[in-house]
Amino acid sequence: MMCLRWMLLGVVWAMPCVALAQGEMHPFVMDWRDNSTPLVDLSVFLDAPAGKAGAIGIKDAHLVTPDGRRFRIWGINIASMACFPSRGDAPVVAAHLARFGINCARFHFLDRFVFGWGGDNTRSLDPNQLDKFDYFIAELKKRGIYTNLNLNVGRTFREGDGVKDYEYLGFAKVVNYFDEHVQMLHKEYARQLLTHHNPYTGNEYRREPAVAIMELVNENSIVEAWFSNRLLGKNKQKNPGLVAWIDITASYAEQLTKQYNGWLRQTLQPEELDDLRRAAGVAEGEAIPRLSRGQFKDAPAQRFHAEAKFYMHLEREYFAGMYKYLKNDLGVMSLVVGTSDHNHYNSGYPLLSSASLCDILDGHVYWQYPRYVRDAETELGSISSQNTPMVNDPLHSTIVQLSRSAMAGKPYMVSEVDHPFPNEYAGEGIGILAAYAAFHDWDGIFFYPLEHRTPAEWGAQFHPFSGIQPDPVRMMNVAAGACMFLRGDVQPAKKTVYRSYSPEQVRESIRLDWSQWPFFTPGFNPALALMHATRIRDFEKSGGPYPGVNSTDAIVSDTGELVWHRTEVRSVSIVPPARRIN
Repeated sequence: MMCLRWMLLGVVWAMPCVALAQGEMHPFVMDWRDNSTPLVDLSVFLDAPAGKAGAIGIKDAHLVTPDGRRFRIWGINIASMACFPSRGDAPVVAAHLARFGINCARFHFLDRFVFGWGGDNTRSLDPNQLDKFDYFIAELKKRGIYTNLNLNVGRTFREGDGVKDYEYLGFAKVVNYFDEHVQMLHKEYARQLLTHHNPYTGNEYRREPAVAIMELVNENSIVEAWFSNRLLGKNKQKNPGLVAWIDITASYAEQLTKQYNGWLRQTLQPEELDDLRRAAGVAEGEAIPRLSRGQFKDAPAQRFHAEAKFYMHLEREYFAGMYKYLKNDLGVMSLVVGTSDHNHYNSGYPLLSSASLCDILDGHVYWQYPRYVRDAETELGSISSQNTPMVNDPLHSTIVQLSRSAMAGKPYMVSEVDHPFPNEYAGEGIGILAAYAAFHDWDGIFFYPLEHRTPAEWGAQFHPFSGIQPDPVRMMNVAAGACMFLRGDVQPAKKTVYRSYSPEQVRESIRLDWSQWPFFTPGFNPALALMHATRIRDFEKSGGPYPGVNSTDAIVSDTGELVWHRTEVRSVSIVPPARRIN
């Protein structure tokens, strides 16, 4: 069994290699309701109330407070029904988060539950749900905890919404990029929520300085849908349930093909369009068909790049349009995120080049996300996890995967990350990430999630994907990581290795073999992301060559503080210089 060693400020934290005998083990229950005499209280890191001097801004490519001080986010996701605690539970949850050093809460799946359960549409906010949410936001604000609002995550349309094929769409990803009616509904919801006056803070959400960030869509990219074969139009599954990744229906596929051909006629010269028809094998007057993933390898460059440009155009238009609507039409003061780079088995550069139109870039990653499996004979469901330690695989670690998405000139945050239950090595994730996030000088981390259920249902038992609230290992590491990240116990890298991509390289990266993951940058050794900071410089010209890496046992940061050992007893050591702890 491997040991994970932490050496921090002269104190050694150890994960024992030998389990205690059964008789020596005792329950360690996280009681979120008991904040009276806490052993841990990191609320000193929070400047309450949140937004008291104004909104969070950007200076020198980092988040800052109105007086120019650096603002680092140590955050948590609050998902689904957990967004709506009772009047009695809201202040207790807020106090619990504050004492663990949490200074920002990301509200996820709010759009699935804020409409209420009655009615045939999702075009009006439920006043009871909204009141609970308002009160919770106010309680968080009192304690110095900012808010990140997600505007589109899991909204499932109903018949009265007037959305075509609504019962086949699941979370209705992708169609927002090309369907005007769905785009209108996105704007309508944004207006309803953001112009709503919170009676407990006295502000509308668009003018609330405690709302630091707004995210347009969650894990939603039409380029990703293209290379994942979710634009084929073969979906015939009615009422798929809580499904995020699903193919579009035939009618949407026809609509998309029609728009693609219209865009080609607008952007190409007649002779270029004739050449493209010949490459696609269609006669004049016929629609040029769109490519599936299986056709990428053999597709002529002209045809492949034309279609890639089209999807990237749709993404840029959506992000630019929504950004303008929030900022100019609604007067939103918060910083805006387009969506996250979240699929590291494929290139994220087409999406990042579009998302960079917004204020902040964002990444998501999970170490060995579990999956549901069903026994063919019994039809019983269960959870499957690879269950191996990340410390044994540094070149595919969460740090290396996330580091591909940061860009020069933009703040970078990680709004979802975790070692999800039932991984037995979850204790390694938060500390390692806190250290390397500080080393890379990222602007924020949000762990996913605190909980999905309403606080009235929180207990000491684990539930699949339910969150870290009952976990003494991860919650204690949240507190330790808050000290490391917010206090600056790890120095930023001395050197940044920049990467650049031409527009053609951005598109061509989609066709690179998956073995190039997570960077999809030939010649770039992933170990560089554990030795130096790395950021994308631009998407206008080719980059490289990149530094070489000596093959040794240890990957050492250029500050000398972080060492990732790759052989024998594998470990990560964090050794900041000695300093006084106040």
